[in-house]
Amino acid sequence: MDVMNQKINIIYEDNHLLVVEKPINIPVQADESHDLDLLTMLKADLKRRYQKPGNVYLGLVHRLDRPVGGIMVFAKTSKAASRLSEQVRTHQLKKEYYAVVLGKIEEKGHLEDYLLKNEKKNIVTVHPQGKQAILDFTRLQYQKDMSLVKIQLKTGRSHQIRVQFSHHGYPLFGDQKYSKQAKPGQQIALFSHAITFQHPTTKEIMHFSLPLPNRYPWSEFSI
Repeated sequence: MDVMNQKINIIYEDNHLLVVEKPINIPVQADESHDLDLLTMLKADLKRRYQKPGNVYLGLVHRLDRPVGGIMVFAKTSKAASRLSEQVRTHQLKKEYYAVVLGKIEEKGHLEDYLLKNEKKNIVTVHPQGKQAILDFTRLQYQKDMSLVKIQLKTGRSHQIRVQFSHHGYPLFGDQKYSKQAKPGQQIALFSHAITFQHPTTKEIMHFSLPLPNRYPWSEFSI
């Protein structure tokens, strides 16, 4: 799908759901940058494809940071949005990520921290007054002083993966915000690889996944 000169990969669609691959460096929804955002693009595409008059409904039930690409699910009805949001709240909607971190991290790990967000600066830090953040990870491969890890989020805090790995000494490759080793122009190596949830109306378990991106540093690994 080509939306406003931006190619968007539609992975699945029915009357209730839209599952897409978010391109890197596009905001999920409108922000202070006033750059074109994914939600606006997808609404415009639905309006065009289905020749809908007036406003098009598309519910945002979870987010990805602007520089991060990968799989996302949107709700095409308010009922679907409500049911998917409840799955997010109760951790029934499962998200799996790939990341490339600097250094040789242990084979398996469990990270648990408390994260505090400075809304004005859009920076998250580990702080005892923060909200609990939990994730599990598995190292899949190690190449050239970089580890490819698969991550299961147990909580969905802002910038969680980036801050937790950086705090524990393994910053993400190319993370301009949380890695002192990131070089100008490098793209963060964090990718929303898979999502699993219950269909909001049929109750069927839906699972979608994407392969590793075909660019550096992902191209250093093969899984």
